[in-house]
Amino acid sequence: MKKTSVYLEEQLDEALALRAAEEGVTKAEFIRRTLTGAVGRPSRPVSKAIGIVRSGRPDQAERTSELLSEAGFGT
Repeated sequence: MKKTSVYLEEQLDEALALRAAEEGVTKAEFIRRTLTGAVGRPSRPVSKAIGIVRSGRPDQAERTSELLSEAGFGT
């Protein structure tokens, strides 16, 4: 096992201590478990469809609200 130091805001440190106590483990063990879970999850897939369609409207990004309204979103 390798030792690593991190700086935490006091609120986060207190929250970690509380959660660790609730689970009956040390703060270090709680942090290890949490990090193991975080890095073990698959990363979010990146859509391969982004940017493959041309709308023919160069102002589309500037008119997002108007275009969504025309399409019925937000009503």
